[in-house]
Amino acid sequence: MQVSACLWNPTAGLHLGRKFEVSVRKLIMKPMIPTLADALAKQGYETLTPVQDEVTNPAFEGKDLLVSAQTGSGKTVGFGLAIGPTILTEDGTFGPAARPLALVIAPTRELALQVKRELQWLYGPAGVVMASCVGGMDMRDERRALERGAHVVVATPGRLKDHVMRGSMDMSEIRAIVLDEADEMLDLGFREDLEFILGEAPETRRTLMFSATVPAAIAKLAKSYQKDAVRVTTVTKESQHSDIEYRALSVANHDTDSAIINLLRFYDAPNAIVFANTRAMVTRLTTRLSNRGFAVVALSGELSQQERSHALQAMRDGRARVCVATDVAARGIDLPNLELVIHAELPTNAETLLHRSGRTGRAGRKGVSAMIVPAKMKRRGQNLLTWGKLNATWGTPPTAEEVIQRDRERLLEDPIWSETFNEEETAFAGKLLELHAPETIAAAYLRLFAGKQSAPEVLSEYKDGPQRGDRPDRPDRSPKERKEFGPSKWFSIDVGREGKAEARWLLPMICKAGNITKNEIGAIRIQPNETYVEISEPAVAGFLKAVGGDMSLENQAKMTALSGPPQLGERGPRKTKRDYDDKPRGERPARKPRDTSTPPPSAQAEVAAIQPTTGAGDDRRAAKPRHKKSNFAKPERRDHDGAVTPIKKPYKARDDDSRPAYKGKSDGGKPAYKGKGKGDGYKGKSDGYKGKSDGPSGGKPKPKANDTSKRFVPPGGKASPRKGAPKRGGPKR
Repeated sequence: MQVSACLWNPTAGLHLGRKFEVSVRKLIMKPMIPTLADALAKQGYETLTPVQDEVTNPAFEGKDLLVSAQTGSGKTVGFGLAIGPTILTEDGTFGPAARPLALVIAPTRELALQVKRELQWLYGPAGVVMASCVGGMDMRDERRALERGAHVVVATPGRLKDHVMRGSMDMSEIRAIVLDEADEMLDLGFREDLEFILGEAPETRRTLMFSATVPAAIAKLAKSYQKDAVRVTTVTKESQHSDIEYRALSVANHDTDSAIINLLRFYDAPNAIVFANTRAMVTRLTTRLSNRGFAVVALSGELSQQERSHALQAMRDGRARVCVATDVAARGIDLPNLELVIHAELPTNAETLLHRSGRTGRAGRKGVSAMIVPAKMKRRGQNLLTWGKLNATWGTPPTAEEVIQRDRERLLEDPIWSETFNEEETAFAGKLLELHAPETIAAAYLRLFAGKQSAPEVLSEYKDGPQRGDRPDRPDRSPKERKEFGPSKWFSIDVGREGKAEARWLLPMICKAGNITKNEIGAIRIQPNETYVEISEPAVAGFLKAVGGDMSLENQAKMTALSGPPQLGERGPRKTKRDYDDKPRGERPARKPRDTSTPPPSAQAEVAAIQPTTGAGDDRRAAKPRHKKSNFAKPERRDHDGAVTPIKKPYKARDDDSRPAYKGKSDGGKPAYKGKGKGDGYKGKSDGYKGKSDGPSGGKPKPKANDTSKRFVPPGGKASPRKGAPKRGGPKR
């Protein structure tokens, strides 16, 4: 690698400042730890990416960092190298595992587990003990792992907060905290969780924030929880990722699934991701591709963490080659040999488009990002590319012929043709040549080779502009061209608009009566009292024969043949409500304002009769008349002869002299109440009242015990028969 740098050689003690060829081992040994250099060399690293080179700058050792780098730039290894001097001992190893020394927080479960795998091989020679706290996993296992001790913990925000609140995560010895994809964590609503976690960590820690972009929210969070952070920017000056080829493929609205199948067949990538916006779309595409013979797995939020981990592991092992996923997999997922990303549905914004596409073209590998753009979504696809500052090649998906041609090219380029074969294989080949001609053997092999893969789809021809009639059952449908009807003959029907005539029921009635189709019927002109119908002249003879001599239709409608086209006048616009008014609204005279100062003549007599009278000395009532609702004239009804009849007789106030004086009890009205001791009042026992003990003539006699007729009968009960009463069922009197 060509490097221009000022390096300090600890062996010779010389300061070098020239361009020279160095291996990654020599580059790492100068300011870094030997165990990390051994891990990188064992992993096959030959060069460091720009972000890795920047964060390992000796000038940044021990400082907080705010790093922005494009996706796929090696940020995971970068922050692993950056925190190495902070958490490792002088000899580059870890001591006994106890309380965690470093904490890495990632937004999604898949990214957290991936970071754990990357740091495991990076710190493996140093004797690291890793632990994870990820949602969807067994919390008891995580608690036991933390109790046994760990050097580095990788976690998601929600699960880590739970461990801190329950006391199973001790953060007192934390020396470094890394926030990976910090902007995504804020977008997912983890701001409060992050603030809680950072607030529980020691103030002497290092805080490193890695993000693809640095919006205002990230800058505010860095200002609150970082001390004199160094801003590191390694985003390339190019408008887009140079290792990713962007393609925008225009398809008919109903050919989206077929375009995806042809893309997968054409590129035949070792690993491919198909992105959808919803879980339902993921399920549908997974089923469709599985039925077509693709080794496919699904990745969405409705799956458990174990199912999601198994899906990604199947992609890494080669058991699956296609992953259909939602945007949950768009951040940080790194699959080996991922060469193709297909956007089955357009993302919601340009940032999501960049992160989806960033799953390919990682660590110097080339990749293709293909957007499926239906005709109705073309404007949106153009806007996404403009907002993301991306240059894409517009075109159409591969056709079935192109896919077959690409298969044959791959067959000819297969390295198996340059390999040597053993005697058994050569002997069997000779036997085939004895039985069949070489051309027959080659053709049979070609057919067997093609049968192992899914057949490509036939796509509709895409035409730029609005796709009228875009339907799978009628792909060749195009706008109808109006042609001349040709020679015809006119007929009239004795039902029109006033008879509720409509073309939607006249047309089938005429076709049924005349045994013709709608293609033999031309214009239908509905008039107020009749309807004119145009029938093609070649079909007139059969029509008249089917209708009969009386030319009667259903509903007792009669038809009449006309000698020529009817003379139809121009039909003006339909009348509105104003057209039916007696006078136009503009010619109506303006209403006179109503005079409320004097009542109408019919009510003047009543108003005069109910004027309030003024008593002597009552100046207040004389000066101010009474305004009472009942004093005004009531509504009236005018008869045909002009007589006025009030609907209700108005209230007439009484004069003070006409009202009779109130008579109390002492003035001859109601007789006064007489007490107990006066007149015929209440008589007590001493006044002649005879109680129960005063003999048979007075009071109420005491019932006898054997008299059952006076006993109490509860509701719903049956009374006992009285003595002397006739029994039921006896003779009637």
